[in-house]
Amino acid sequence: MECIYLIGFMGSGKSTIGKLLSRVLDVPFMDTDEYIVEKNQMKINDIFEKEGEIAFRNYESQALKASKSGVISTGGGIVENEDNMKWMKQNGVIVYLQTSFEEISNRLKEDPTRPLWNKRIKERHELFHQRCNMYSKCADYIVTTDKKSVENIVDDIKERIYE
Repeated sequence: MECIYLIGFMGSGKSTIGKLLSRVLDVPFMDTDEYIVEKNQMKINDIFEKEGEIAFRNYESQALKASKSGVISTGGGIVENEDNMKWMKQNGVIVYLQTSFEEISNRLKEDPTRPLWNKRIKERHELFHQRCNMYSKCADYIVTTDKKSVENIVDDIKERIYE
């Protein structure tokens, strides 16, 4: 089976949805962020602080290439590297979990672990819009997540991929 790559902005539900989708499909699950944390024995915000964003993006690409099959939950910035987008296109299907800025803001308001979210509102908006354009451009399927249950989103993904 080829990979199902879940992409989307931070807080769009990639990890939560990915775990359930992998159980429903009975395939392996990998979260690139969890892989990076485990492999480097450091939290993501510590990697950003000590090694910088460029190092993190390199780790992210390595994690992506370590995924062989199943459902892969990617980091929100995975699309910033053209090679990552090509890799995903060649090795599976890409599902963009499209979530509104308002919904992301509600989900992340109490989360201090997101180094790129803990900025001024203008910078958050810019990052959000920049990445959303990239997600839309490389996605094979776009699934809206606002005001939907995890189960409904998983059903939506299954219907689109296996129709």
